Amino acid sequence: MVVGAQATDVDLVVIGSGPGGYVAAIRAAELGKKVTIIEKDNVGGVCLNIGCIPSKALINVGHHYSESLEAQAKENPFGLSMSDVKLDWAAAQKWKDEKVVNQLTGGVKMLLKKHKVEVIKGTAEFVDNETLNVEMEDGFKLLHFNDVIIATGSRPIEIPPFPFGGRIIDSTGALSLPEVPKHLVIVGGGVIGSELGGAYRMLGSKITIVEGLDHILNGFDKEMSDIIAKRVKAAGSEIFTSAMAKSAVQTDKDVTLTFEVDGKEQTVTGDYLLVSVGRRPNTDLIGLNNTDVKLTDRGLIEVNDSYATNVPHIYAIGDVVPGPMLAHKASFQAKVAAAAIAGAEDSVDLHIAMPAVAYTTTELATVGETPDSVKDRMDTVKISKFPFAANGRAISMNDTTGFLRLITETKEGAVIGAQIVGPGASDLISGLALAIENGLTAKDISLTIQPHPTLGEAIMDTAEVADGLPIHV
Repeated sequence: MVVGAQATDVDLVVIGSGPGGYVAAIRAAELGKKVTIIEKDNVGGVCLNIGCIPSKALINVGHHYSESLEAQAKENPFGLSMSDVKLDWAAAQKWKDEKVVNQLTGGVKMLLKKHKVEVIKGTAEFVDNETLNVEMEDGFKLLHFNDVIIATGSRPIEIPPFPFGGRIIDSTGALSLPEVPKHLVIVGGGVIGSELGGAYRMLGSKITIVEGLDHILNGFDKEMSDIIAKRVKAAGSEIFTSAMAKSAVQTDKDVTLTFEVDGKEQTVTGDYLLVSVGRRPNTDLIGLNNTDVKLTDRGLIEVNDSYATNVPHIYAIGDVVPGPMLAHKASFQAKVAAAAIAGAEDSVDLHIAMPAVAYTTTELATVGETPDSVKDRMDTVKISKFPFAANGRAISMNDTTGFLRLITETKEGAVIGAQIVGPGASDLISGLALAIENGLTAKDISLTIQPHPTLGEAIMDTAEVADGLPIHV
């Protein structure tokens, strides 16, 4: 930056073009704002380019491949058989990148162009409360803004004993491995580690997960995560919980992890070591120290219910603010912040339920209250479950693992929480989020006609259990 350089006046600047940033830009443009996006990498952010979307593409490849291998081995119950099943890893990666990622990011670029959003490729840094310096390949640009939305997302946490490089990889590296590893070792059994581990397990890798907590998939209760752990172990992979990863040594061919369980050191050697122990907000890279914006002890930006910071014209959304680091959270907050800046309706976040999903081999989903969150008021709530083993559609799919659970208030029967382990969990949870947001009761749900045979009938059946009048159990 050149001292004394002239700043360009702009209306609204959005820093970052992920599912928070691009949604904020489009909504603000729809509401009449002139919007500029600053993006240092690719439009679409982590989620579309190196996160949610490509990982689900690889999970889908894994499902198809493992099912084909079962048919080749004649282990399927459907009377199907095939021969010479092979995985073309380069073709799978090309499909993921060109047909999935590029299609979605290309669509976002088109939408931004349609809404006349200016996109500047560069790195933004605050000069003060009203000015940004944008470093670009061919120089810099000073922007003097009326409003700004910080949507810079997060990055994988790197811990000292396991610096990323070579065969020690983060989630981004795991999505673009040159080959399917024979053995993938994972430090951290959270959602990202379990999802990527599940994908590679279905693609033929042996998986070893080393997790510091007493169960994998923190954020889901142990009854749910135990179902996944059981399936992983049954497939020949390993899970070590309450384990402390200590060090790693890599060669040009493999990497060996040393960890401790029950006071005893163990080692495991794999082709790659995926370190997936969480993500940190990208708030330390944008010059917030040059502003009056307040941060929490964890480096998150303090905001109100409209996502304004203590500096009224500076807003923040997504992974950089408190709450779960979820793409759909960022997108929802983006619309609230854009409305607040434009002075439109829906400028306050009034939602009460945030769904979360793990795309493991058997999917997990949760929204609202959980058994753990209501354990101190069991006299006022009821927990009801229905097994997929009693659902006709699940039986016809040969996929009956898991259950659907509702948490309701005893007095009125209002649905305040729901969890699903089983087929279609990622899609079914949306209806239950709708029910919670709109204050529906178990009776409201049980009186809603569900088509037959569908997985959705399990929602009705669980509601009937909660209402005390079950038919199918």
